[in-house]
Amino acid sequence: MYLSNFINVKKLILTGLLAILATFTNAQIGVKYDPAIQPAKNMQYFKPVGNLSVGDCMPFYHDGVFSNYWLLDSLHGENLHGLGGHQWVISSTTDLKTWKQGPIVLGIDEAWEKSICTGSIAFYKGKYYAFYATRLIDKGQVNEQLSYAVSNDGVHFDKQKPNPFYKSAPGYSKRDFRDPKVFIDENGEFHLFVASDQETPVLNHASGCLVHLSSKDLKTWTVHDPILTGQPSTPECPDYFYWKGWYYLVYSDNSNTHYVKSKKPYGPWEQPRYQALNEDWANVEKTAEFHDDRRLSVAWIPDRRESKDNNNEIFGGNMIFREVSQEADGTLDTRFPAEMIPETGLALYNRIITDLLSASIDANSVAIDAPGGVGAAHIEGIPANCRITMLIEPSGADEEYGLSLLSNEHAENGYRLNFSPDSKIVSLGNTKIEAVDGLYKPITLDVVIKNGIIDVSIDNRRTVINRTYEQKGSFLWLYAKHGKVNFKSIKVSPLVENN
Repeated sequence: MYLSNFINVKKLILTGLLAILATFTNAQIGVKYDPAIQPAKNMQYFKPVGNLSVGDCMPFYHDGVFSNYWLLDSLHGENLHGLGGHQWVISSTTDLKTWKQGPIVLGIDEAWEKSICTGSIAFYKGKYYAFYATRLIDKGQVNEQLSYAVSNDGVHFDKQKPNPFYKSAPGYSKRDFRDPKVFIDENGEFHLFVASDQETPVLNHASGCLVHLSSKDLKTWTVHDPILTGQPSTPECPDYFYWKGWYYLVYSDNSNTHYVKSKKPYGPWEQPRYQALNEDWANVEKTAEFHDDRRLSVAWIPDRRESKDNNNEIFGGNMIFREVSQEADGTLDTRFPAEMIPETGLALYNRIITDLLSASIDANSVAIDAPGGVGAAHIEGIPANCRITMLIEPSGADEEYGLSLLSNEHAENGYRLNFSPDSKIVSLGNTKIEAVDGLYKPITLDVVIKNGIIDVSIDNRRTVINRTYEQKGSFLWLYAKHGKVNFKSIKVSPLVENN
């Protein structure tokens, strides 16, 4: 009897300790997030308050509401022993100006959930369906498996059983099996495009693919031929949509966004003339419709390691929005969404100083004529956070022209925004975009500088962004090489604080 009681007491103590440990562990599983302290105004360049950042974004539009689901990041992806520890948060709007900050909608609730990875949302028969990958450790190996949750309002989701509901497709990687893009066809069948790698590819350097799964009951899933193959890395965060006569399949290669287009739902696919969604510092862009047949993309601007200009990116940063437009051949363009351009104060009227092979046109315009070299002009007293707009008129075959931002005297340091008409390259500091047509013609230029983020819209059809830290000069330089360029209607306006 004494031995039996002793054993029972030990069991009670052990049970109590395990309960306390479980409570402590669960309390540490998911990062805390307070939507009440987050800004409710313009979300362009948003970063959550606290030692947190924005990861992959998953925009979704339904019934007049644009909702951006996004990964809440802490420790730059190193949470939960480097497996991510990410959770879904929602921010929503009807006008892109005033936002409602929502709670964590898909959180880490169990110790085995090491990250609620990227996915997508669909609405069907009164229900919201969120499909995502859960990163976990299975038999000592890191795997990614598919899960889904259902909601009546798009905010409060219930994870469905079994969870995960799909572990892997035969012939594809178990480690890389994530980011399901869901859509529902006209027959009510659910389709998923899942980022993975072929286990036995013909070319080892081209194993990345999108696995195609479908189901009529969300229980039994059919594996179809992959919708995309031959990628140099796992084609992350796929997006898929139909818009104005074209089907688009969007995916990311090492966070750089690419797309192909087709007149048919599943291809054959064709390359566009250029990749406007591909900006090195706007990671994994995904899109959603908006009212009046508009379409917006959302991505994140990564931080740099140790906050140094030339260091590599690290996971997590600020949110970035683009308005997407379509050309006649289906090629996509990007520009600033008009409603999300930061508010500015009164324009400054700083004098343009003509330094070299340049002449004043009027108070806000300057002509640089430098057929045999480089000509330059500058403006002093530029605010650290500002918006700069102008019209640039090249004349003839200029080798290059552009601006030096956040610079000092003699254009020392700063960040060059350089236009090369012949090569069709626009560079911004240590990043660039390619295949930019029309640089021999007049272009409108819109530049926003906010807290080290430099964002540029070129002629309302191409955009480029960079993350900067170290240069903080107050000079704006204008230059042209081997040609003549007019910089007209130059306007510099300080940004309104807290906008």
